[in-house]
Amino acid sequence: MLDQPDQRSGSAKKNAPALDFQQHLATLEKAGLVTRIDRPIDKDSELHTLMRWQFVGGLPEEKRRAFLFTNVVDASGKKYDMPVVVGALSANPDIYAVGMGRPVDQIGQAWIDAVSHPIKPVRINTPAPCQEVVIKGDDLRKPDGGLKLLPVPISTPGFDAAPYFTATLCVTKDPETGVENMGTYRAGLKATDRLGVRMASRIGGAGGYQHWLKHRKLKTPLPIAIVNGCAPVIAFTGPQKLAIDMDEMGVAGALAGEPIRTVKCLTVDLEVPADAELVIEGLIDPELLEPEGPFGESHGYIALEDFNMSMQVTAITHKKKPVFVSLISQVTPSESSVIKRVAYEPMFLSHLRDHLGIKGIRGVSLHEPLSNVRPVIFLKFAQGAPRTEVWRGLQGASGLRADCGKIVVAVSDDIDPTNTNAVFWSMAYRANPVEDVHVVPHRSSGHGPKSGRVPNDSSLLIDATLKAPFPPLALPTREYMDRAKKIWDELGLPALSPQPPWHGYTLGDWSDTWETYAKRAVSGGWEESGKETFAQKRGGLTPETPVRDADKPGKGGH
Repeated sequence: MLDQPDQRSGSAKKNAPALDFQQHLATLEKAGLVTRIDRPIDKDSELHTLMRWQFVGGLPEEKRRAFLFTNVVDASGKKYDMPVVVGALSANPDIYAVGMGRPVDQIGQAWIDAVSHPIKPVRINTPAPCQEVVIKGDDLRKPDGGLKLLPVPISTPGFDAAPYFTATLCVTKDPETGVENMGTYRAGLKATDRLGVRMASRIGGAGGYQHWLKHRKLKTPLPIAIVNGCAPVIAFTGPQKLAIDMDEMGVAGALAGEPIRTVKCLTVDLEVPADAELVIEGLIDPELLEPEGPFGESHGYIALEDFNMSMQVTAITHKKKPVFVSLISQVTPSESSVIKRVAYEPMFLSHLRDHLGIKGIRGVSLHEPLSNVRPVIFLKFAQGAPRTEVWRGLQGASGLRADCGKIVVAVSDDIDPTNTNAVFWSMAYRANPVEDVHVVPHRSSGHGPKSGRVPNDSSLLIDATLKAPFPPLALPTREYMDRAKKIWDELGLPALSPQPPWHGYTLGDWSDTWETYAKRAVSGGWEESGKETFAQKRGGLTPETPVRDADKPGKGGH
C-alpha cells in the first residue's frame, strides 16, 4: 500500500528525523504509535469523527495514536486508492518527538538552535518524487477529476461547509524580496480546480497574507503551493510562527541536520519539498474574494462565513503511491494544539528565563483543554521568588505574542498547572485580588470567534460565561459522534470515558444557509455550495470580512 522511501543520509542516521513522510509513518508504526483502520470509513462523516474520540473520550494523552485509514470512501460510496492518516504529526507529544528525531525535553532547545543556525536547502532537478504524477489542464476540470480525486475529509461533520485541507504547508513568496514563507492555512474545496483559502489577517497572523497584500498593490495573482505530507521537521515550521523574512526551509534543514531537498513547482515560481506526498499549485486572485466557511476552528467554535481568498488550481502533483495527511484541530485538545504546546512552552520559558532574565522561573504551561493554549498561561516559580520577578514574568508572558496571554497566572512550584483544580486552590488561598490582580488594557483579542467579541481586549481574570450568541461548538454534531462511537466500539478500540462537551451544538449564531452547507457537505453535495459562493465573488473587501457584514456601512472595505 505504501511506498518504501529512499534511505538518504539524514534519515539513515540513528534517531535522526525522517526526511520522507512515509518513512516517518513507518517509524511510528514500528513504535506502536499507529492504529490501522482497514474497514470502509466515510471521509465525509466518519473519519475525523472517529479520530475525535481520542481527544474527547477521556483517553490519557500517551494512549493517543495516529490513525491510518486504508479503505476510504465518501458519502456517495466512492472508494479512494489513497490512504488517509490523521494524528501522524502530533496526536501526542511522543509522536511529535519522533518527527523531530529527539526527546520531548530537547525540542525547545532544538528550535532555538535551528533558528540561530539554519542550513540552506538544496534544489534537485525535476521530476522529483512529489511530481511522479501530474494533473493539469482539462484533467483538473473533469467532473470527477482534479481535487475530487483526493480523499479530503470533512473535519466537523454537521457544521463544515465542505471538505478541507488542514495539514497544509502553504508556500508563498514575497514579490519584493523573493523570500518564501511557509504557513499552515485551511483550504476548502469549492470546485474540482478551486479552493477557498483562509490566511489570518489579524495582528500576528499569516506571512502569506502580507505577501497577498503586496500582490494586491501590484494587481498580480499570488502564486501559492499547498504541500501535504512532507517531513515533520518541515511541516512543524508552519504553525511555529517564525519571522516572516526568515529562511524557514533552512530552519527545517537545521532540525534535520542536513539540507532539505526542494524542487521548483511546475506551474508557479515556488520551491517546495521534493519528497512531499502531494502538492497543489495555483494562483490566488489579488482582488476578488469569495465566501469561505463555515469551518470548525481551533479556538473551539465554528468560524462562520468570511470573504477569503479564492485559489485557482493550476496543477496537482503527487507520488505514485501517496498518503494523504490530515490534521485534527477544532476543539482542543487536538493535534493542532499539541503542535503548538510542545513548541510554544519551551519558547515562552526561554524568553522569560534567558532573554528577560527572570529569576526563579521554573516552567511555563499553556492550558490546552477547550482554550487552545493561547489565551491561558500558567507560570511556575520557585518558592520564595521575589514578587518583582513574579510580576516581570507575568508581564513578559502576556506581552510576548499578540495572540497569547489573555489570562496569565503565576503559581509556586508545588502546584501542577495541568491540574486546574490545584490552580484554583492556589488562587483561592494564595492570592489577594486587591493586591495580586492587575488588568493590562489594549491587547489584541487574538484568535477566536468573531461573534460577540471586540478587537481590543485586555489581559485579565474575567467572567468567561457566554454573554452573546456564539457560533456552534466546533465538534461533529451528536448524530455523527454517536455513529462514530458505534464504529469505535465495533473495532474494539480502548474504552472511552467522555466528558462534556463531546459533540457540537448551536449557541444561537447559525443560519439556515450554513445549515444547508453542512448538510450538503456530509452528503457529498458541497460543490453546489461552491457554485453559490462563486456567484458571490466581489472586490473591495479585506480577507475575513464576515459575509453578513459586507454590505454594512464602514464594514469590509479597504
